[in-house]
Amino acid sequence: MTAPSAIPDLSFTHATHDRAAERRAEPGLLARLLGDPATRVVLVLRGRVAVDAAGDLLLVDVAAVDGLPAEPERADRPDAHVPGHRWLFLGEQDGAALLGLVLPDEADADAVGIEGVSPAAPASRLAREHAWAGLREVGGRRGDALAAEAVALAAWHASHERCPRCGEPTVVEQAGWVRRCVAQDVEVYPRTDPAVIMAVVDDADRLLLGHAAHWPEGRYSTLAGYVEPGEGLEQAVRREVAEETSVVIGDAPGDVVYRGSQPWPFPASLMLGFRARAVATDVEVDGAEVTAARWFTREELAAGVAAGEVGLPGRPSIARALVEEWYGKELPG
Repeated sequence: MTAPSAIPDLSFTHATHDRAAERRAEPGLLARLLGDPATRVVLVLRGRVAVDAAGDLLLVDVAAVDGLPAEPERADRPDAHVPGHRWLFLGEQDGAALLGLVLPDEADADAVGIEGVSPAAPASRLAREHAWAGLREVGGRRGDALAAEAVALAAWHASHERCPRCGEPTVVEQAGWVRRCVAQDVEVYPRTDPAVIMAVVDDADRLLLGHAAHWPEGRYSTLAGYVEPGEGLEQAVRREVAEETSVVIGDAPGDVVYRGSQPWPFPASLMLGFRARAVATDVEVDGAEVTAARWFTREELAAGVAAGEVGLPGRPSIARALVEEWYGKELPG
């Protein structure tokens, strides 16, 4: 089986900024950049980003975040449970530094809660003054790769306030890119979980789509699953398809073809897309993760979508790109 060049124009993959990783360890970097009027800021609140009137990622002037000082890169004591904002160095673009500002989850509350964030505080003002959108809404729009970086890094901080080895609190270093366990003096780095996602096609050029147990009725998408420890990507493709549908993928060269990758920070996945050739097509779903699966011809899929009987994955996703690559053009909906 042959395939054309990798899928172009996947959402979240076309960054226009330089991550400038070499600057992360600069002493006093965050405080210095907050004093630079050229610095621009991405605002993050509960996994959403501030957007402008057009729905694109909003880059806020650093003057607008006055009153939210830089946090120390190495605290004298663990600060894991001190409520407040968090700064992240995201890189540089057009000669200006890019920072992420993660607001407290309760920043948009109408009254002071148990976390003690006042509606009059600068973080609360920022939360109320801006429109917010999730990554699925921002995907495919200007700045989506920068938004994905900020949201993914914020999610990692939220889940790693304590050391995964010993459970003791961690402190933040390197402008938000490292957390250090104070008890063991070991560094913890952001992680990404690889997952395979595949357009499975048989020799009659039909496409296999599955319905996950938690999805609305009629929604279908490509099969997907996480790569297990000690497993290659092609192995993961074959295993996941077999586990979920009993369909067998060939083991000849070209039976599993890489098509492209997409960061999917919900909260920390990297989707690795493939086209896979089925050599045994009888379907028997696992009944747990996948409760239905079926083969589609192009005519059947188009008719199902047009009739509202088949719902497809969202346009920003690599799943949609894999389906439409097989179909040959964009599908409605």
